[in-house]
Amino acid sequence: MSVITIDHVTKRFDDVVVIKDFTAEFLDGEFVTLLGPSGCGKTTMLRMIAGFEKPSEGTISIDGKTVSSKDVFTPPEDREIGMVFQSYAVWPHMNVFNNIAYPLKIRKIPKQEISERVSRILETVHLSQYEKRMPSELSGGQQQRVALGRALVAEPKVLLLDEPLSNLDAKLREQLRFDIKEIQERLKISIVYVTHDQSEAMTMSDRVFVINSGVIQQVGSPVEIYRNPVNPFVADFVGKINFLKGTSSNGRIVLDGMDDTLDYGGPLTGRVEVGIRPENIHIVRDGAHLSGRFVTEYYMGEENDCRIRAGSAVLRVTADAETFRSFGAEEQVGLRISDFLVFPEGSEDGRGNE
Repeated sequence: MSVITIDHVTKRFDDVVVIKDFTAEFLDGEFVTLLGPSGCGKTTMLRMIAGFEKPSEGTISIDGKTVSSKDVFTPPEDREIGMVFQSYAVWPHMNVFNNIAYPLKIRKIPKQEISERVSRILETVHLSQYEKRMPSELSGGQQQRVALGRALVAEPKVLLLDEPLSNLDAKLREQLRFDIKEIQERLKISIVYVTHDQSEAMTMSDRVFVINSGVIQQVGSPVEIYRNPVNPFVADFVGKINFLKGTSSNGRIVLDGMDDTLDYGGPLTGRVEVGIRPENIHIVRDGAHLSGRFVTEYYMGEENDCRIRAGSAVLRVTADAETFRSFGAEEQVGLRISDFLVFPEGSEDGRGNE
């Protein structure tokens, strides 16, 4: 079992509150992602779980044993956790085998057992053929696999990952996302993963904790977070979205600066903010909800990333790649809206649900 319980944890640095009243339980074998912008407190939370920082208030427990509280503090080396950092942090003077074996050697594990465990981990992280190479002979992705193997070889209860892919190029990031998820599912290990990249959170996580200014904004599966964000901050941070202001009454939303309205059967009335994701706006000849004029487009290979002016707003629209160069500048187009979100106006600071 490797359940992490965080109970009303607050962290202050002098007068600055970095984490505010964080309460959560990360389940055994679960892949949890702490997602948020730089400076939101997610890495500080990870460091408190690891034991590199102490909470100012609250308690942290692993498998029912308190490891941080007002009166208790268990040092990192006694928490049975593994950690991988943003920087690879591999020993430059050791080959791959010895880098991974290092945590076992300092624990004075017998040589035969070290050899067996390192060999298994080398297979797990796809580095068996590189065991005698030095770090200078490896790519960035391979060095990060070494760091991952070193964290796993001690068989930790929990693996903590602090933006481990941010220094890699796009293709390597994508490949390692799948590798890490595959390893987690194979080893049945609990992972707490910190990132500001919503693509990483969406593709890897069982649950996502969206954090802003030290406060949990929303907790849920990637699908729940994306489809049903609780406020504009979450909607904007997890994916692309257009925002339009308007007034809701009598089952309609009248959009500011437009002659167009949207049918709305939801509970909100008065001033609202409408969120429309680019993939939910379709350029059509008939059946349009909004009208606009074509501004520009960007060919992305798999899609056509368009900008269309509707009233005083410029909307981002994801169209099929085949539509590239089908429209002229200032051409009149119709827009059909297949789905949209509605929030009370004034909840855009991301603290509407504190």
